[in-house]
Amino acid sequence: MVIFCSDSCLTRFSVSIPMKNKLLTSLLTTLLLSFAIQAEEQKACHLDDECVEVGQWQLGLALGYGERSNPVRDYDDIPIYLAPTLAYYGDSWFFDNGNLGYTLAEKELFSLNLTTSFSSDSAYFYRWDPSNIFISGTSQLSSAPALTTRFQAFGAEPEPVFNELEDRKFTLLGGAEAFIYTPMGIINLALAHDLFDVHSGMEAKVKWLYNLTLSDWKFEVAAVANWKSEEIINYYYGVRPSENAYWSERYHAGSGTNLGLELTTQYMMTEHWDLLFLVRYTDLADEIVASPLVTESYTNTYFIGTAYRF
Repeated sequence: MVIFCSDSCLTRFSVSIPMKNKLLTSLLTTLLLSFAIQAEEQKACHLDDECVEVGQWQLGLALGYGERSNPVRDYDDIPIYLAPTLAYYGDSWFFDNGNLGYTLAEKELFSLNLTTSFSSDSAYFYRWDPSNIFISGTSQLSSAPALTTRFQAFGAEPEPVFNELEDRKFTLLGGAEAFIYTPMGIINLALAHDLFDVHSGMEAKVKWLYNLTLSDWKFEVAAVANWKSEEIINYYYGVRPSENAYWSERYHAGSGTNLGLELTTQYMMTEHWDLLFLVRYTDLADEIVASPLVTESYTNTYFIGTAYRF
């Protein structure tokens, strides 16, 4: 089963967001409120056909077109043509779209796992980063002063000019996650640390997710808050001396939190074929937006296409 629910209810949006993004935000917020009003009791596995059968591989492939906007200077937006789903769940161990995990506890109202996850920040620097391939996410589901406006803390600065940017390496995060199943949706809590010592940073996530089924239509809405430590933000969005000596001294970020909304719509045409529409909006943390490498205060992702379940 291909389910696109994601790698964003807390809401905070920059006053500089363009009008089209304000419209998108209003639409998603309205959907979140309307679905919450219609909430019914949910269990760990919402619908039989949405569960991954124990001991069986889940394989799917979506074909279509989408795009992930890239807020990093001199890097292009990322096109999306294929979106695979590959998952396997044993009695305790599982593999889910590139992430490995082990279930410590599984009850009717909650579950607790040890798991790995991808860094979403490296996706802006590498076209074939796993976060740009497995866009559906999983089937489970001391700081410096904040710089609230880009370059504002430095006064009137000239437009920065950079040499070629150095590589920002991919890394794998590892930690623990919990799923809490409530009548108003699923709450996902996660805490992860850099396993490869690339930046030695940590991430924490709080995500609320709600599913609604109307005949052959399935809707999934989510709100997410994703905290990132200062090590992560400085590694990916900080300026190296070889890139620009001036800004390497001037920009030093603290920790920050990205906030986002997600909507996924599926229409089941046949037993194996679905129509899919996915849209995500992420409001970047002020500490990220303050980086001279970043040109936007937000990023969004959309995808529309057809999916086949093997």
